[in-house]
Order: sequence, then structure tokens, then C-alpha cells
Amino acid sequence: MNNLNLDEQPACIETMLKTIKVDLLKIALKEGDYETLYPAVTVHRRNNPTDTIPCIYEMGLAVTISGQKQVSLGNTVFNYSAGQALLASVDLPVISRVTEANDQEPYLGIMIRLEPHLVMQVVNQMVLPPTPKSGKQVGLEHGTLDSKLLNAVLRMVEALSQPELLEIIAPLIQQEIIARLLLSEKGQNFIQLHASASPSRQIAKTLAWLKVNYAKPINIETLAENAHMSPTTFRQHFRSVSGMSPLQYLKNLRLQEARQIMLNEGVDAGQAGLGVGYESVSQFSREYARLFGLPPSKDIKALQAEILQGAN
Repeated sequence: MNNLNLDEQPACIETMLKTIKVDLLKIALKEGDYETLYPAVTVHRRNNPTDTIPCIYEMGLAVTISGQKQVSLGNTVFNYSAGQALLASVDLPVISRVTEANDQEPYLGIMIRLEPHLVMQVVNQMVLPPTPKSGKQVGLEHGTLDSKLLNAVLRMVEALSQPELLEIIAPLIQQEIIARLLLSEKGQNFIQLHASASPSRQIAKTLAWLKVNYAKPINIETLAENAHMSPTTFRQHFRSVSGMSPLQYLKNLRLQEARQIMLNEGVDAGQAGLGVGYESVSQFSREYARLFGLPPSKDIKALQAEILQGAN
């Protein structure tokens, strides 16, 4: 396993994890996903193992505090437990499931989103070692947090209970987390994806563009041309970073967005499918059922029932 940083203070790590757990349980009083007073931070609690759930991992650091989670990106499977994390250097569609959790020891996780402009701001303020000119860059990496990085996560969680100081302190801690990630052994990959002229940087820019323009007609050859690559080279680099082909990525992005539209805005499957870029409602329904396991209407009803049950 590749660590974000090596650590030689297991007792210190254990103490910080217990402290973070106590603080997160004050936010996540029951099972669910929680936004916090600082928009870049969300808290997640599950009381039992879950089925696989397709979702988007936004660019950021996802840390498990208790329990265990499994995330699949393409054919790569990551398992991470207390004190371990996934670093998403770009937005990625993944398959996620909680594998260890119960009422007494729930799964608790925290997501700290990292905006590209903030990463660039920190990069420009630091003296960093030169990045290699070659090597494979990937969009999702797994590792164990060292005591200094975990301490920054702890201070971020503590800041959430201090609204009078939060807007001043949280951005500084967020920048510290980015700086420590850049200086970790994963930092080279992070820099290549956001602060260099490498092909991977062009793919990261393409992913950011697709996130905003997914509903438009998309031509892979045009994407490759805009990235200054041949279609074959573009596909190779795209799969290296995202774990899937450009068409698979776009399909996942559209289906995830359609699911949120139906859940949050109450529109039907036909309207949602056409709204995210599908030309055929029947094709949308087939691909939706293949990804989420149920046709659109049944899936949304099941999600609404889960939300209602959680609220009670």
C-alpha cells in the first residue's frame, strides 16, 4: 500500500481518530450525509454495511474515521479504514460501499473538497521539487494519513464547532492540507494534474470542462483536438487518469446528474434524460437501470423512501 505519508506514532494517530470521531458524532446524530457550516466539508455516517452506490467523488480528500469503505474506479478497488484516505485529484464517477459498520461502531467519514484554483494558489506560494517529465498520473489514490496531516483534519473538524472563527480558520487549514498533500509522496501526481503542461494536465482540464458541459453534444475527436492530442493518445491518457474511457465517463456523469435532477426537482425520467444530453429516452432508461440497478422511477422512489426513513 502506498502511504500519503509514513507515520511512526500509532498512539498519537489513535488518539486523534477517537477525538475526531466524538466530534463527528455531534454532527452526524444519525445515519446520513451532512453538510457543515463550511461548504467544502461534508460528514457521512452509516450504521450498517451498504449496497454498492454509484456516485461522484469530487476533487478532494475523503478520510475514513471509523468503519471501512470500499471504492471502485474502473477495475481498481480501494479499501480504506480508520486513518486512511482517498485523494481524488479530479472529479470521478466511482462505485462506493460501506463494508464495516454497526450501530455501536458506525462508519464515519469526512470529505474535504479541494478547489483547483486553491490548489494553484498554494502551488504558487511553495517551492516544490521538479515534477518528473514522464510517469503515469492517476486521478484517485489511496494512502494512510500521517500524524501531521491527520492533525490538520482534526483542527478542521474542531473549527466546525466555532462559527465565530470558522470563516477565518477553515480556509487556512484547507490550504495547509493542500500543502501537506503536495509535499507527500502523492504530491508529484497532484502537481502533474494541476500545475504542469503535461498531458495529464490537459486531461484534468477536459474533465473540468465535461463537468460543466456534459449536456452538450460531445465529440471525442474534438475533445482530443482541444487537448492537443491524437484521438488514440487522448483516450489512453484519459483512461489512465479517470480509470475509464471518455464515453464511459460522460455516461456516468450524465446519469448521476439526471438522478439528482429527478430526486431534487421532481421531473420525470424522460425530461431528466433529455436534459442531461440523451437523445433517446429508452436508451437513457436502459443505461440508468444498468448503472443503478433499477429503472429511473423505481430507483427514485426507493431513494425517497430511504430519505424519509432517515428523517424519522
